[in-house]
Amino acid sequence: FGLIYVDTGAIYRCVGLYALRKGAATKDESAVSALLDEISIELTYVDGEQHVILNSEDVSKEIRMPEVSVAASDVSAMVPVRAKLLEMQRDMAKRYDVIMDGRDIGTVVLPQAGLKVFLTADVSKRAGRRLLELEQKGVATTYDDVLRDMSYRDENDSRRAAAPLRAAEDAVLLDTGEIGLEESVERLCTIIAERFGL
Repeated sequence: FGLIYVDTGAIYRCVGLYALRKGAATKDESAVSALLDEISIELTYVDGEQHVILNSEDVSKEIRMPEVSVAASDVSAMVPVRAKLLEMQRDMAKRYDVIMDGRDIGTVVLPQAGLKVFLTADVSKRAGRRLLELEQKGVATTYDDVLRDMSYRDENDSRRAAAPLRAAEDAVLLDTGEIGLEESVERLCTIIAERFGL
């Protein structure tokens, strides 16, 4: 469709990674907030693939580590972090035609989006997929660790006061738990084509 893919979770992962590197407790809002002015995040695209740049360093692989997933969930619950990153996300949507991926896009970041799709799958299925993804990137972990971290993140993100994880009322629900990648993409493309008459 000629759209730019924006993985907003990667932005929060950068904040989590930076906090970990600085030795800040990722649940300590004042400690994390004190670091925000030191953080510069850019999303670049090489051959259609998103690269995440943190303070001039490509951290695309580092932000996918399990401990960074947990840190990202912690910092994403903080109002100062969300405020800093909200305008960055909205600005990207103003400048480009995008598919924006994140846990609060349809409800908070882009409530007027032309199409909202709430992708879901059972956590056990998602953990298996994430484990495979991590293994392909050479990250050593276990299914149990991935499942634990993912369950923690889901619980944390659903209960946070600021922009909790939930489907927008006008979102199209797509459960991919029992279908593979190709069929998921096919269904998404059908939803997009039908909504915009493509």
